[in-house]
Amino acid sequence: MDHTAPEQPTAAPLRVLLVDDQALLRSAFKVLVDSEHDMEVVGEASDGAQAVELARRTRPDVVLMDIRMPGTDGLAATRMISADPELAGVRVVMLTTFEVDEYVVSALRAGASGFLGKGAEPDELLNAIRVAAAGEALLSPAATKGLIATFLAQGGGADPTAAMDSADAHAQRLAALTVREREVLVHVAAGLSNDGIAGRLEVSPLTVKTHVNRAMAKLGARDRAQLVVIAYESGLVRPRAE
Repeated sequence: MDHTAPEQPTAAPLRVLLVDDQALLRSAFKVLVDSEHDMEVVGEASDGAQAVELARRTRPDVVLMDIRMPGTDGLAATRMISADPELAGVRVVMLTTFEVDEYVVSALRAGASGFLGKGAEPDELLNAIRVAAAGEALLSPAATKGLIATFLAQGGGADPTAAMDSADAHAQRLAALTVREREVLVHVAAGLSNDGIAGRLEVSPLTVKTHVNRAMAKLGARDRAQLVVIAYESGLVRPRAE
């Protein structure tokens, strides 16, 4: 009798779409991504319009999206991808030359899961793909919080009337949260992990994760980065003056 244990099915590699107007940079990213056993490049685009078309055709897990491109830029493409129900599982990681600028906040508002500087080390890029594919915010919540707080305190470069309308819309959605979910949201915006929140509230990390997931569903947030944006834009959490 053969007692050999059955082989465990291997997970499908993460599907990655590369979007940048610089062909040389795309080639470098492709070599790096394809060198990993757990991911593969499924397409390349040189502008945002092509990126959206390829995203719909190839259904990538993660899109590495340059922000500044001629024609349809990365922000517009990210908004279109995020607004498409058929692409709900697609995560966008924005690539930027400057890691701290108003484009970063705009990217998160547009639906990006996080951002990465083009000068990042290869391991950082590969880790970003895996983290985004897992549905987590690319940056630590604390780093994202600090960035968003800075720019929202300055108006975030947004039109004041639009910002006010956005805040009102978020405030209305916050009304759907339970008291505990609002409490958890405040801690998420403060940069705490699920374990950290669990310690503060004296509950299990699994319970916290449930509250976070429910808050995301009610607020229409794609990940924790989006929750942080909503917490600030709604006024639930206010930036502290340094």
